Amino acid sequence: MTFRFHALVPLCLAALLWVAAPAMALEKVTLQLKHVHQFQFAGYYAAQQLGYYKEAGLEVRILEGADGNAPERDVIAGKAEYGTGSSSLLLARMAGKPVVVLGVIFQHSPYALAMRQTGGDADLRRLIGKRAMIGTLNDELGNADELLAFLTKEGVPPSSFQRVEHSFNPDDLINGKVDAMAVYTTNEPDTFDRLGFPYDIYSPRSVGIDFYGDNLFTSEQEIRDHPERVRAFRTASMRGWQWAMSHQEQMADIILSKYSRRSDRQHLLYEARQMVPLVQPVLVEIGYMNPDRWRHIAEVYAGLGMMPGNAVFDGFMYRLDSTPGSLAWLYRALGGVAVLLVLGAAIHFSRLARERKRALEAIRTGEQRFRTMFEASPLGIALIDSVTYEYRDINARYQEILGRSQHELRALHWLDVGHPDDIVQIKAQMALLSTQQISSFKTVSRLFKPDGSVAWIDVSVNAIEAEAGSHPHHLCMIEDVTAKKQNEQLIWQQANFDTLTQLPNRRMFLDRLAHDMLKSRRDKSRLAILFIDLDHFKEVNDTLGHHQGDILLIDAARRIGACVRKSDTVARLGGDEFTVILTELDTPDHVERIAQAILDRLRQPFDLGQEQAFVSASIGITLFPDDALDIDDLLKHADQAMYAAKGAGRNRYSYFTPTLQVAAINRMRLTNDLRGALKGQQFELYFQPIVHLASGAIHKAEALIRWNHPQRGLVSPLEFIPLAEASGLIIDIGEWVFRESARWVACWRRQHYPDFQISLNQSPLEFQREGGSYQCWLEHLQSLALPGQSLVVEITEGLLLDASSAVSNRLLQLRDAGIQVALDDFGTGYSSLSYLKKFDIDYLKIDRSFTRNLAPDSSDMALSEAIIVMAHKLDLKVIAEGVETPEQRDLLAAAGCDYGQGYLFAKPMPAAEFDVFLRDNAMPSASSIVKSN
Repeated sequence: MTFRFHALVPLCLAALLWVAAPAMALEKVTLQLKHVHQFQFAGYYAAQQLGYYKEAGLEVRILEGADGNAPERDVIAGKAEYGTGSSSLLLARMAGKPVVVLGVIFQHSPYALAMRQTGGDADLRRLIGKRAMIGTLNDELGNADELLAFLTKEGVPPSSFQRVEHSFNPDDLINGKVDAMAVYTTNEPDTFDRLGFPYDIYSPRSVGIDFYGDNLFTSEQEIRDHPERVRAFRTASMRGWQWAMSHQEQMADIILSKYSRRSDRQHLLYEARQMVPLVQPVLVEIGYMNPDRWRHIAEVYAGLGMMPGNAVFDGFMYRLDSTPGSLAWLYRALGGVAVLLVLGAAIHFSRLARERKRALEAIRTGEQRFRTMFEASPLGIALIDSVTYEYRDINARYQEILGRSQHELRALHWLDVGHPDDIVQIKAQMALLSTQQISSFKTVSRLFKPDGSVAWIDVSVNAIEAEAGSHPHHLCMIEDVTAKKQNEQLIWQQANFDTLTQLPNRRMFLDRLAHDMLKSRRDKSRLAILFIDLDHFKEVNDTLGHHQGDILLIDAARRIGACVRKSDTVARLGGDEFTVILTELDTPDHVERIAQAILDRLRQPFDLGQEQAFVSASIGITLFPDDALDIDDLLKHADQAMYAAKGAGRNRYSYFTPTLQVAAINRMRLTNDLRGALKGQQFELYFQPIVHLASGAIHKAEALIRWNHPQRGLVSPLEFIPLAEASGLIIDIGEWVFRESARWVACWRRQHYPDFQISLNQSPLEFQREGGSYQCWLEHLQSLALPGQSLVVEITEGLLLDASSAVSNRLLQLRDAGIQVALDDFGTGYSSLSYLKKFDIDYLKIDRSFTRNLAPDSSDMALSEAIIVMAHKLDLKVIAEGVETPEQRDLLAAAGCDYGQGYLFAKPMPAAEFDVFLRDNAMPSASSIVKSN
């Protein structure tokens, strides 16, 4: 006996080790998802991170899916043991693929169709003849079947519209690339809402096509070879799902930290909230599946011709008591019962009693679990009598959302606190629910809280089966979306209104203009557009600062608004540009009165704290339908009229005329020709001598650009330089002028005079350009062995108004390089005399407007003498422009003017002619120069 006991010890130890082995070494399995990581698969992440899989003896690898069919392919091929799939798994089973559904996660499919909202009633038939993204085109099995069945049932068969390859990119619908796209109601609507995109959602459930959503599945081989592993994996997964759906905030953090940051936290929580009514974790045990629902899905597929009617799909649904090991135990138990039936009747009844007690305990546990989930749900839930609208049961969250206690709600009826405008729609839906035409519905509604405030709620109502003879009931689930609605309103406000002036912005302006034009066509009336641009606003910004400029804009918006009717629209397009839409015009006089009123109001001083600012306005006016029939042309014509008002002297209004259009077209064509002028070598430099008045020597010249247009001939700089500045071509043209000037000054320094100088004009745009530098000039001068003194840069007085560091730095850069600076047209601008002391200026050029009328004892003579004396006191040289008579030359020379320039000495001439001119007039007297001309 002792021997036998010792002999059994090793066998017992071996058995214990064999039983303990799974706990020591985890079994490795793979779960293949059908999409990328998101809250849609939260339960599996929870089971992984909380250790449920490890407790089950499993080491689980969770893989993202490249396409929806990846799980089915990999599970069948043995690359993965488990996968997530749609209801199309039923088609796979009927096609002979050994897939078995372990449990249903989504009791209702999130798949739906999204289309742009048109403003009218939602109508699915507008998809006919349009483009839609519904499933991948090479996908034989997929959620596309669910939508195609829905569309067919609604009278929109697949042949009536064009299916295109699904990009899964919401931008394709937003930008109009397609007219409809298949979406998950848990996903894309959040993107649409954030972007302010108006959309309609069409769900197959609205016509009774109610598919299951995500399903956990495996293969028959996995069940056959590893029944306990299958049971353990399923149990751990469902535990994970229960935790994930009741801990949404923590679950979102886990996904962001461990799995994916493609979506932000706000989107993950949106997805979680939308999943609650689809998964129904409070009402249905996660994983539960109903054979009748699968039969409904099979009938839909049969209606599409995708599977035979009355098909048998035994073995497709996993049963916890159907594993081979369980059947073997059942057979042995039945055999034992048969043997012991006669001998152990008492034991049998005792077991029945214990089973009954266990069943009652399970029922109590289930009821307790349901009550716990009911009370702890993040949704407000109430059970309501569908006839009397009395509350039968209410959870804490429902009371919190309504702001009333359970006692207060028991004294009320459902909908008593609802908004009257929304109650009508809900009652209409309840009528359909009561007559069993629908089993559920969703809506967005408003309710009044005790403090009088209005809250927005998402409402989901589901019919509940009632006992025979009792009133029908329904379950109402609500979620407070007030914050979301407020955010949507804020986003809409920001998208359609200017944040500074609170006027409609360009987007809202265009919407209102389109609406007003339609109304004008219908009523056969006129409307006018006023395009308003503030004159001299830039000077306010530059001198007083942008904050004061903003205050002025706000006041200007108020003044403009006070001049029009409430039915008219005032908008700010940006900067200092405003527009006004005047509707239902009786006479043109009405437009002129309003335009003049706006001019008068804007001309009044603006109080900006301690300062006052004065601006005016230029207004362009265009009429619909007289001047144009579409929005683009109307705005273009108003803009042209506004520029005509500016060109006529500002502080006035101008109507659009066809002449303005012709001028605008000419400017456009000339600008287009200008773009090819430099490459086509159509530019040429002309030079005009600058004469030393005391000696008559010609040691300087001004470079002047000319454009030899192939068709128009010689184009005046006054015509093309503004176009070059407006188009940005002035930068390249200025560079060409510099290089040509450098080439010629090098030649004339060698051949005529070693210190010869050429003056070249610089546009303010060239001088002030971002990143502008004279370093490339200096390098080019060095390559030609030219000193900086060979050039003089002529700038206008207006540049000195901008006392920015950029202007100062460029003037310093010129001085350091030896390049001299001349202040052109002196006396006609706004510069202060203090600027002459502050900046390094070498020459003042007296404007021709002073020289033209020079006479002894004249005011022009007095001003010219004052400029010359002042300049010499500051060590500046003076050049007088526009010298055309010997008398002008003699008066200037007598006043001490250093240089003269004008037709008296020579007109501007091409470089080759100027070269001959220099040879012919080498060091002549001033009088001989006059005779030679």
